[in-house]
Amino acid sequence: MITTILVLMILVALLLIIVILVQNPKGGGISSEFGGSSTQMFGVQKTGDILEKLTWGFFAFLLVAALSTVILTKTIGSSAATDSDVNVEKATTAPALPTAPATAPATAPVTAPATTPTPAK
Repeated sequence: MITTILVLMILVALLLIIVILVQNPKGGGISSEFGGSSTQMFGVQKTGDILEKLTWGFFAFLLVAALSTVILTKTIGSSAATDSDVNVEKATTAPALPTAPATAPATAPVTAPATTPTPAK
């Protein structure tokens, strides 16, 4: 879900860049480069209004998508943290060490005879 929103945000950001670059602050824009004014091209009266509405629409989508992504990651992150071993009540304890057998071994360990060093004369 979050991946889909992020991909859409990237696409809308690229479209927003294109729409902003097409606009001209004085009303000319890229449509005036093809001859004639922007108000008479193919019978469209106000091309600038469409580009302005697209700009605001793309901006609004990016704003809402960014806020929803933050909210979704916090809710998904908090539910994942409660299920992990961070939670003290759900944490597992370490296994107990094996205890020594209660009976002594049947054979005693073999030890080497102790030798005493002879003093040097």
